[in-house]
Amino acid sequence: MTNSLFDVPDGLRDFAERGVEQARKASEGFLAVAQRAAEAAGDAAHANPAVALIGSRLLAYTEQNVNAALDLARKLVQAKDVQDAFAHQSEYVRSQLAALQTQATELGAALQKTVVRGSN
Repeated sequence: MTNSLFDVPDGLRDFAERGVEQARKASEGFLAVAQRAAEAAGDAAHANPAVALIGSRLLAYTEQNVNAALDLARKLVQAKDVQDAFAHQSEYVRSQLAALQTQATELGAALQKTVVRGSN
């Protein structure tokens, strides 16, 4: 080990990596349950296809955003030094801002279609 303030004992790093992996598995399970619940609710209520589309997009966006956050956590756990951690954080912020902009645009278009169909 070097004398860097960022040095993390291997055991602690391994523990953190296992924690990130457990969080990923838990989120995958949660999202699978949420998807099944949304499908059941849509089937039971004979939902408008546009509304069902919005719901499925929201779940997909949630999954993308959670996976991006978990990927960041994994990268931070594996970071070699503070500069590496800041580089990962900066890339995450940049990519998430772009993803959120795309998601908002797509969701806005889907909502607009739903409103237009509902008024006809």
